[in-house]
Amino acid sequence: MSSDGKNHGKLDGKSVLVLTTNYGTEQDELQKPVAALRENGARVTVAAQKDEPVRTLVSDEKPGAVVQPDTTLAEATADGFDAVIVPGGTLNADQLRGDDEARRLVSAFAEAGKPVASICHGPWLLVDSGLARGRELTSYPSLRPDLENAGATWVDREVVVDTSAGHTLITSRRPDDLDAFAAAIVDALDGAGKAA
Repeated sequence: MSSDGKNHGKLDGKSVLVLTTNYGTEQDELQKPVAALRENGARVTVAAQKDEPVRTLVSDEKPGAVVQPDTTLAEATADGFDAVIVPGGTLNADQLRGDDEARRLVSAFAEAGKPVASICHGPWLLVDSGLARGRELTSYPSLRPDLENAGATWVDREVVVDTSAGHTLITSRRPDDLDAFAAAIVDALDGAGKAA
């Protein structure tokens, strides 16, 4: 804590948007990156499909934490944010990939040259938004055929940072990779990791 009584981190002044449905998001894939970003000083806004509590799941089956969203996907824009995160959870990711507002948002971040981060089943949204083609990325292993069919190069690593197309694309495979995933997002926002 500094002399002014506030916590300061290397991401002070940075803002991150997290996209989620209201049911089925993997609890840790929502909460852990949010906590890591806030610990580093970033402001994090959670946007859900509806202005209702987000009911997460643990391992796609057990009820997890309930998170109150800050806004809705329809109300959110890429303006004023420095990056976007798409957590996984099979149910969440399957709904998001077909959501016009979610596709609009990740496309807007990419077009603005801002980092797009996605973990586990979240890269389904990258496929349906046209953001996977020509990129190197990873995901939950069962998504590999979908991503390769969409023109991506799939690799089996805990985190992949691809800076080849004008915006940084950060992907990870599963909850076990969350520390590396969160660290890569922090690095991208801090201006590091551009050569990864």
